[in-house]
This record gives sequence, structure tokens and C-alpha cells, in this order.
Amino acid sequence: MAMGESPTGFAPDAPLYAHVVRDATPADASSIAALYNVHVRETTVTFELDEVDDLAMAGRVVDVQTRGLPWLVLAAGTRMLGYAYASPWKPRAGYARTVETSIYLAEAACGQGLGTQLYLALLARLRAAGMHGAIGGTALPNPSSVALHERLGFEHVGVFREVGCKFGRWIDVGYWYVRLAAE
Repeated sequence: MAMGESPTGFAPDAPLYAHVVRDATPADASSIAALYNVHVRETTVTFELDEVDDLAMAGRVVDVQTRGLPWLVLAAGTRMLGYAYASPWKPRAGYARTVETSIYLAEAACGQGLGTQLYLALLARLRAAGMHGAIGGTALPNPSSVALHERLGFEHVGVFREVGCKFGRWIDVGYWYVRLAAE
């Protein structure tokens, strides 16, 4: 690792104000996996228990994009600040225009409005793709995620009690929905 380089391969001192939202590429897989794996190891925002390697993450990015759905990254220079994507809500044909959204931010990007910017870009892409609705789920409690979804017009639609288990405890998951279609 070069001096001044972070373990994720991104310069730790890149200014956050000089950021861009763009489509992810398979070359981003290592940085996406590094950001995600912090959440796998340290938080309950994902119920994944094992870290995801670069190759598996690249496959996830390609799978989402092959389905015609967006996977976006938020970067400042060579520094990965976050990513967001949409995946099919359910496999049945009748659900084809409803997606589930996911967003992950690096700790340095939290509390600055960057998550809002990234999520708005994702929702705009989903609208342009003709999606009808988006569902966002979050492990509870997570006041930041709840606030983000509600700020963006998502309506709370329910809670599944104790559906995930991580770090030796059962966790509730709340769901929010926003209609994307103008019809």
C-alpha cells in the first residue's frame, strides 16, 4: 500500500465537496466491497455475516446493471464515499416495475447531505427507467435511515418483527415505500 493510501485504495484526504455521482463499474468492486464489509463486520444495517470479496461484489454490480437497473457510486476523486442501487422486489412478473433500494455510505460522508444527493440520483434514474415504486428497508433502530427515507417522500408501511439475527440478537426491519410513477 502506498503512503497516504487507505486500505480501500482511495486517498483518505480527498475533499468531500468535490464529489460526483456516477454509474458503478466492475473496477469499483474492490472499493464497494471495502465500504460494504465495514457494515458487514460492524453494523446491523446488513444481515450478511461474511465479508464479500471483490469478485463477488463485481458480480453483484453486473447482475443489477444487466437487469437494466442502476448501481450508482458517490466518489470524491479516487475516494469512495458511498453507493446506492436498486434490485427487483420479487421475481414474479407482476412485480417487474417495483424495486427495493439500498444505500451505503462511508462514515466520513454521513451527515452532509451526500446520502440525500445519492438517493435522489437513484430515484431519478428509476423514474426514467419507468419504475412504478420503490421500497426501502432498514434494520431498526436506524434514525438516520428513517429520516432519509421520509425526507425523500417514502411512507412508512410496516415493520417485520425479529426477522434478522446478528451479533446474537434479533432485529426488526422497517419498510418504506414511495411511488415513482406519475400515472
